[in-house]
Amino acid sequence: MKATDLFKETIAALLANKVRSGLTALGIVIGIGSVIAMIAIGQGSQSAIQSNIQSLGANLVMIMPGAQRGVGMQVSQGAGSAQNLTTEDATAIAQEVSFVQAVAPELSSRYQVIYKGKNTNTSIVGTTAAYPSVRNVQISEGVFISDQDVRGAAKVAVLGPSVRDDIFGAGYSNAIGQTIRINKINFKVIGITQAKGGSGFSNQDDMIFIPVSTDQKFLAGADRLTTISVQASAQSAMAQVQQQVTDLLLARHKISDSSLADFNVLNQTDIVATASSVANTFTILLGSVAAISLIVGGIGIMNMMLTTVTERTREIGLRKAIGAKKKDINLQFLSEAVLLTFTGGFFGVVVGWLIAFGFSKFGNILTKVSLPSIALAFGVSSVIGIIFGYYPARRAANLNPIEALRYE
Repeated sequence: MKATDLFKETIAALLANKVRSGLTALGIVIGIGSVIAMIAIGQGSQSAIQSNIQSLGANLVMIMPGAQRGVGMQVSQGAGSAQNLTTEDATAIAQEVSFVQAVAPELSSRYQVIYKGKNTNTSIVGTTAAYPSVRNVQISEGVFISDQDVRGAAKVAVLGPSVRDDIFGAGYSNAIGQTIRINKINFKVIGITQAKGGSGFSNQDDMIFIPVSTDQKFLAGADRLTTISVQASAQSAMAQVQQQVTDLLLARHKISDSSLADFNVLNQTDIVATASSVANTFTILLGSVAAISLIVGGIGIMNMMLTTVTERTREIGLRKAIGAKKKDINLQFLSEAVLLTFTGGFFGVVVGWLIAFGFSKFGNILTKVSLPSIALAFGVSSVIGIIFGYYPARRAANLNPIEALRYE
């Protein structure tokens, strides 16, 4: 049988019962569309997580308090309970660790901020002049904290754009020079940072930056830090910086057993890899759940093709009687199943793309429809057509022509 004849026969057979063919293809459309949409949501989430982590800074190594363990204590008090990180630790890292470009100590807490009757509760970050370089922060108005402000424990503040809008009102352009009250202490606004967007756990737009010495003296009342951010000179040096920082702090804190360390050193690359792994697992889970509908659609195709074989038994007998071979009958019914699933796969990709676009446009959820997922959809739809169409095609090809002609 010629390819053109086979194609015409396939189209005619599918159009002979348009409603049944359409409903059968709809199962594939729903299945493929669901898979495309779910994978797009998962990959979009993965990209958003990676982007948010990378936006925190380049070549970043972060030191945070670990679990507090006292002498003879068998039970840890929990991660972050230790308060042994100090400004002297940050200075030592900057001076003694190789391949360090900049170090930014941080002391972060939440306080009430008031301006002329308006108030908000936000994160107050005590830090130094190195913070913008280390954590990739840009200034849109005014200036950032200077080394002189840190040395003099100046009562100055740099606002994130979200905080500015909360306490001054959206679009307010005269925030520089105004006085705000943080925990009942007056601070002069000297700068506004550029909007970056939040990463959920660390929204730099919703922060107020003040000198770390001012924070320790007037707000926290203690010479401690919540984070030390270290910027390595190159990505290739991050692992070496991480190891040197660990060794230095173990020596400074007089800890001989690294398993008892009262601090944690995190490598930005490791954080990205871990987050990506979690997001990838989430994507696979979503795709697997959606793929169940593909199996249901495949079963629907098999059911339709078996019904078609029964309805066309006499036709099959007649074809075989006039010389059609088994492979011709097999190929005819198999092509019908493949074309049906391939058509459903095409429209499924369109539907999946529209669903992903809708989530991105109206649900503020980042989605990413990738070429591999589209190729996978077409591949899966073809495989489903072959797998679920093979048995009905084989059954049709094996019919006895005499019995088929007698079939009523």
